Amino acid sequence: MAKKPEKGQGFQQAAGLIRYFDAEEETALKINPYLVLGMAFALTIIVIVLQQLPQTKL
Repeated sequence: MAKKPEKGQGFQQAAGLIRYFDAEEETALKINPYLVLGMAFALTIIVIVLQQLPQTKL
């Protein structure tokens, strides 16, 4: 009877696709997902507002 492959082994490992998220670092920068969404929203608003301003000739 064939053995069941262990978690994290098989084709993915053979193809060089390593599961990095299993080893989470303690020193890694942790950012709140809502902060990322808020920053993206703010950047979008800034770009839209800047596009509406009249262009000046240099």
